[in-house]
Amino acid sequence: MSEPTEPTAPAEAAQPLDTRVLARTVEHLAERYAGVFPPELVERVVFESYATLARTARVRTYLASMAGHFADNRLAALAHAKDRDASGVVQVLFVGVHDTGPAQIAAALLAHYAQDTVEVRSAGVLPGPAVDPRALEALAARGVEAGQVYPKPVTDDVVRAADRVITFGSPDAVAVYEHTVHQHWDVADLQDAGPEQVEAVVQELDDRVRALWAELQG
Repeated sequence: MSEPTEPTAPAEAAQPLDTRVLARTVEHLAERYAGVFPPELVERVVFESYATLARTARVRTYLASMAGHFADNRLAALAHAKDRDASGVVQVLFVGVHDTGPAQIAAALLAHYAQDTVEVRSAGVLPGPAVDPRALEALAARGVEAGQVYPKPVTDDVVRAADRVITFGSPDAVAVYEHTVHQHWDVADLQDAGPEQVEAVVQELDDRVRALWAELQG
């Protein structure tokens, strides 16, 4: 397997107040991944993650915090791809068009059922500004805590790390690697959907995720 691709895109200038938060995040993650990645790579991923999220963020209040979470997630993916055989945790990636509806719902449901036995991620080809609030309401009604969720761009590091990639919208949304099992779920989007349609989509996703979880356990 080839080595993980290091992020190379230049980071946009961070807001002054965010720069201090990002600097602390770099220190924290550099300690966490000491011996795995050099500090320079950690810093690059953190500031690149900030720049990427800033392009679609409507509200910047928690942007630095979200960037830290996003960077940690990407570094974990890179570490898994770097030493895949050493990790016994299955990596599942849900990819939607905007990462605001079905992909987020499916990821939250699988994380709820699998807990820490599966590493679950979601991403979007063209990430939107925010997760559809109706998706969060439908999950809450099922007792599923979505946690800190926000639309994220699909990146090579998370695709490379994935053992399973499940796409929505277009089956060709991402090019998966040879070791990855790819499935396409033809599920309706939530855009312009009424309450009954939203509930139907969530129920279909719940059924599919339960079947996937049973398969992964087997």
